[in-house]
Amino acid sequence: MITKNDSIRNIAIIAHVDHGKTTLVDALFRQSGVESKGNQDRIMDSGAIERERGITINAKNCAIHWRGVKINIIDTPGHADFGGEVERGLSMVDGVILLCDAAEGPLPQTRFVLQKALEKNLAVIVVINKIDRQDARPTEVLNEVYDLLLELKNDESILEVPVFYANGRAGIVSTKLDDPDAKDVYPLLDAVVDYIPAPIYDNEEPFQMLVSDLSYDDYLGRLAVGKVINGSATVNDSLVCINEKGEHVPLRVTRLQLYDGPRFKEASKVEPGDIVVLSGIENVSIGDTICNKEYVKPLDRIKVDEPTVSMLFSKNISPLAGKDGKQLTSAKIWDRLCKEAMRNVSIQVEKNPDDSFTVKGRGEFQMAIIVEQMRREGFELCVGRPRIIFKTDAKGQKTEPVEYLLIDCPEEYSGTVMEKLARRKATMNNITYLENSRVKMEFYIPSRGLIGYRDEFLTDTRGYGIMNSSLKGYEPYKGDFPDRASGSLVCDRMGVAVAYGIWELEDRGRFFIVPGDLVYEGEVVGERNREGDLLLNPTRTKKLTNLRASGHDEAVSLTPVMKMTLEHAMRFIKDDELVEVTPSAIRMCKKILDSQKRKIMENRGYIPECLQ
Repeated sequence: MITKNDSIRNIAIIAHVDHGKTTLVDALFRQSGVESKGNQDRIMDSGAIERERGITINAKNCAIHWRGVKINIIDTPGHADFGGEVERGLSMVDGVILLCDAAEGPLPQTRFVLQKALEKNLAVIVVINKIDRQDARPTEVLNEVYDLLLELKNDESILEVPVFYANGRAGIVSTKLDDPDAKDVYPLLDAVVDYIPAPIYDNEEPFQMLVSDLSYDDYLGRLAVGKVINGSATVNDSLVCINEKGEHVPLRVTRLQLYDGPRFKEASKVEPGDIVVLSGIENVSIGDTICNKEYVKPLDRIKVDEPTVSMLFSKNISPLAGKDGKQLTSAKIWDRLCKEAMRNVSIQVEKNPDDSFTVKGRGEFQMAIIVEQMRREGFELCVGRPRIIFKTDAKGQKTEPVEYLLIDCPEEYSGTVMEKLARRKATMNNITYLENSRVKMEFYIPSRGLIGYRDEFLTDTRGYGIMNSSLKGYEPYKGDFPDRASGSLVCDRMGVAVAYGIWELEDRGRFFIVPGDLVYEGEVVGERNREGDLLLNPTRTKKLTNLRASGHDEAVSLTPVMKMTLEHAMRFIKDDELVEVTPSAIRMCKKILDSQKRKIMENRGYIPECLQ
């Protein structure tokens, strides 16, 4: 018999990046009585990288209580590259709060996450956030949200969703745009209890739980996180885990925990609808079913979109390897990547014959975050340029991923942007001229056309442009287009960079090194100002003479150098180059360091296996 558990509501907060999800969760915490440690803001951004960059990377669970109802909240990432986290989070909820910036309106990731929610028939509450912005246009943005809802659902009844206007930073939510009496988020909490459906279950079915997340505890070991679909479980119950191959792995529940605020609390029993943290099994994966051993019935596994980008990982091949990090070997890197793939459903890892690894994911930013996390854990490694994953359709035709790209920039730069995107095989879908001398343009562009373009776009728009994209799907191959036009400045020997040597070579291009940097043969030390690579010696010193005359010696004045960040380096390198990553340095180098071997291989037309 189908029954509701009216004491629980499970919701996810979904939005585009930087539209205020985590800040709104802070307000919900404060006003529902949840205390944060030291009145900390952005409680859910617990990772160091998340707090530094101001973004959510991993979906996180928390719980609050309102009107006698427990509300489990999942704070999801807003960046398109972490779409797998969103899909994983949506598997545990019955409704979503769609957050939209009152000035920017619906952006590509808004479309992506809303489409996933509607495909699961989840209840939707719309919140127009940041109405305190000077450039806010909440009425127009609400109409854009309605248009998006109709486009995705094609059912006018979807327009009956509850709508709220919010200032998340101030902790104010109201059903009216200009409401002088608005002073708290209570209307939104009431709407969650009244509008979001309670979890339903079959009271005749035994225990079933879908694993949607994994964690680890030094004392308890592997932790399985997921929603209880049917039945109940208690500590010391004997259960089984059904893995992807259909195998039944026995387990005994050693501890059950439920969310209380952003933390856990122990529970002796869990009921249907609870989002539970279960310990007692080591070999468990996201998507597995944990159920009663007397009634083995698997649930539908979590399905996520396939990866579109791959990147090469290998041990550090630099002569400077081992001087900075602690985790150096290929085996350590492989183990770390396998752990990442275990808890991230959108990541796939493969071993290559040449002792390197191929990691497949959603985008270059997702790859950069994985590398940055490994770097902070003491790893030294080399990574290649992000490469698009092509497919072959049923007709044998080559296909590639295509992105929906939204550009918002000053009108004076729009011509340059359109020209650059046209070279990258982008096709314009729509253009809108806004009142503030800005223009909004929509394009469809191959995903490979966006690799390395973001920095160029910021330069072309003087930093005033906004660019967002999301995956549209696979389409027939659009044809070749020119890659990076400039070559690389490559060091031809080991040594220490000298100011005089760099100064003498500055007319060759733009350098990434400064005097005193250790350099080695095969290291990419700069960008050449014309096509083709150039070997040079930045360690050359000035010859000493006996001549000492005022004004004879030339003053060495170097052009300021912008040190490469990890993301910049990944976008800059070509297919025959790598980024060397250590805990304290980012360098770039050729895949074949020795210049003589490199020339021999080029003359023979040799293509490394990882480039084929």
